[in-house]
Amino acid sequence: MDRTVVRVEEKTRVADGVVTLTLAAPDGGRLPDWTPGAHVDLTLDNGLTRQYSLCGDRWDAHAYRVGVLLEPAGRGGSAYVHQQLAPGHVVGLGGPRNDFPLVPADSYLFVAGGIGITPILPMIVQAELLSADWRLIYGGRERRSMAFLDELAAHGDRVQVRPQDEHGLLDLPGFLGRPRPGTRVYGCGPAPLLAALERACAGWPPRTLHTERFVAAERGAPVRTTPFEVELHRSGRTVTVAPGTSVLEALAEAGVEVLSSCRQGTCGTCETTVLAGQPDHRDSLLDDEGRAAGDCMYPCVSRSCSDRLVLDL
Repeated sequence: MDRTVVRVEEKTRVADGVVTLTLAAPDGGRLPDWTPGAHVDLTLDNGLTRQYSLCGDRWDAHAYRVGVLLEPAGRGGSAYVHQQLAPGHVVGLGGPRNDFPLVPADSYLFVAGGIGITPILPMIVQAELLSADWRLIYGGRERRSMAFLDELAAHGDRVQVRPQDEHGLLDLPGFLGRPRPGTRVYGCGPAPLLAALERACAGWPPRTLHTERFVAAERGAPVRTTPFEVELHRSGRTVTVAPGTSVLEALAEAGVEVLSSCRQGTCGTCETTVLAGQPDHRDSLLDDEGRAAGDCMYPCVSRSCSDRLVLDL
């Protein structure tokens, strides 16, 4: 994945606890193209790397926009952005990469919770360009904590804004209605919201629901509790992965570096092709079809069901 640097051109408060950053190349040059649902990795001066969804104008080749929620209980990335990062500062950029693509459909139902609105914004623009029918329900703790309300107001009654202190929890069954073919449901937000959305879509056709998580889903115990081997196809080397050690850590200990970021199975940075063996998928990215295919894995969290995995490394 290509990595470069960008400069912070603007920093704007858009809601309580939410700022947007406008990023540009220091030389004013063109930035890589992106598609709705894409995110970038920002490597901050404090050494942390964090992923943020692109939520600006994808047709502006010279600027990116991301939204950042201040998370007091986080690991320091959002606090750094809110409290120290300022216009003129330069940060590292990885991507863009899209693990949450908008697939063609006759109509879309968008569900956003809090900062989960960020990847949905460019999806709405794309749906408009395609003349597809769409609706959005957007929830948050309270109205003042919900970003981009001014932009969404332009879409009229296609958008339902439902702060929890005014309306309670989102009425997902009421918003979704009856299952119908040709409709895709896209959701992004806190884990409880996505769990409720999965339950509400249980009776819909397969592959209707698409979600993106900012926090890893709960993972049960691994399939196996004994060591397994990872064969590196390109070099012919074999690495033993012990219980309690991730594949990524075992590779690093053997001197094999795989680009990674979140180490939680949510960002997709460390995606690795599987040539043989059966992965024990423990990520929050692959859908059932991708897991069944077994041709890729995320070694930061995923392990092996078989005695040996052969990876394209």
